[in-house]
Amino acid sequence: MTSQVFEVNFDGLVGPTHNYAGLSRGNLASNNNAGLIASPKQAALQGLEKMKALADLGLMQAVLPPHERPHIPTLKKLGIAGDTESDIIANTLNTAPYLLSAVSSASNMWVANAATVSPFPDTVDGKTHFTPANLSSMFHRSIEPETTARILKAIFRGDDYVHHNPLPAGSFFSDEGAANHTRFCREYAEVGVEFFVYGAHAFDKSQPKPTQFPARQTKESCEAIVRQHNLCPHKYIIAQQNPAAIDAGVFHNDVIAVGNRNLLFYHEQAFLNTDDVLAQLNSALKRDALPDASGLQFIEVPSALISIHDAVNSYLFNTQLITPPGRKNHTIIAPAECKHMRNVADYLHWLVEDHPAIDEVIFLDLKQSMRNGGGPACLRLRVVMSCQQIEKCSANVFMDDGLYETLTGWVEKHYRDELAPADLADPELVYESRRALDELTQLLNLGSIYDFQLLPR
Repeated sequence: MTSQVFEVNFDGLVGPTHNYAGLSRGNLASNNNAGLIASPKQAALQGLEKMKALADLGLMQAVLPPHERPHIPTLKKLGIAGDTESDIIANTLNTAPYLLSAVSSASNMWVANAATVSPFPDTVDGKTHFTPANLSSMFHRSIEPETTARILKAIFRGDDYVHHNPLPAGSFFSDEGAANHTRFCREYAEVGVEFFVYGAHAFDKSQPKPTQFPARQTKESCEAIVRQHNLCPHKYIIAQQNPAAIDAGVFHNDVIAVGNRNLLFYHEQAFLNTDDVLAQLNSALKRDALPDASGLQFIEVPSALISIHDAVNSYLFNTQLITPPGRKNHTIIAPAECKHMRNVADYLHWLVEDHPAIDEVIFLDLKQSMRNGGGPACLRLRVVMSCQQIEKCSANVFMDDGLYETLTGWVEKHYRDELAPADLADPELVYESRRALDELTQLLNLGSIYDFQLLPR
């Protein structure tokens, strides 16, 4: 008998240094809210409430831990010395104060950028492949891959998994992970079609590209991951994002399109050569399928109803498409901002009332994350797992009532109610964060995954 197979949503737990520093060029929310006072405690609790809501719907939901911040090892690599962490923070402020916000960023909460995951039904060797994103287009995020790799290896252990190194850093193979990758299938256990979306060519400068904001994913990085993951032939599509959308603030494909199973929900201006892209996806999904198998379903949102500006401000497409157990159709998990923008709210109401693929829209309060430019889809990494793989996992990361209560209590104990950018200069933040994360690794049974845990004590 075939084991039951699930798509597990692994959500990033917001870290203790969550703040609004405006570090992400091209992310309009991040830039527009720079300097505001953040609440790390509220951010983490909102994230946990989202995880609990999806678990209560019957989905398999899990958690990924935050990274160590401020990241003292990065400051040391950049030549900032000191006998203690407090000395290093003080010397950073004296010699290179611009570094402090970067090494303190809690951007690792958006685990859609953590890695690209190709599940076992899609690969020639029948194993699940992970490639941590190099995130080389932004310094504050380029710090993440090493810790991300440790976390993934701590959770996904054994012969079922293959862990690759990040692609070489630099502009040619810039890779931002699953935010530019979607998997389509009829059932999660079946061979799917992996859809990679890039912003620009790295080597062919004659091809179209954005002019105002950087293209964070290259075609060459997508091609490298396809080779590295040994995907089944003819079961992947690589397409280009519309450069005009990137210049309008669509820094990742998951800000303008979202997919699940055999449904793609996207904006009219999401892709270059849209008709060709949709035809390729449909053909790839139908290939080798039963003659009567259905193809992809498409929901295209026209610019006349919702502009790219409104899509970016509401994060209509950074929603999650899910199929709760016992249902055939989709539920949309949307940020509350979608409810507060009239034309977006009206459109979602129309989908529920009149579109056969959508049953329900659930609005969640994720204001702390949204102000920094990350909605529901940014906060999760999807991993297809069988029952046996879930049962064999030694990490205590799968959400239930007990883990929710444990992590809520942990946040209440360790997190600050408020954090302004100026508060990053407080050396006590280093020690607060380390105490919290040291305890968290024990709660989640992850072992030593942080740099400070790997040093002699």
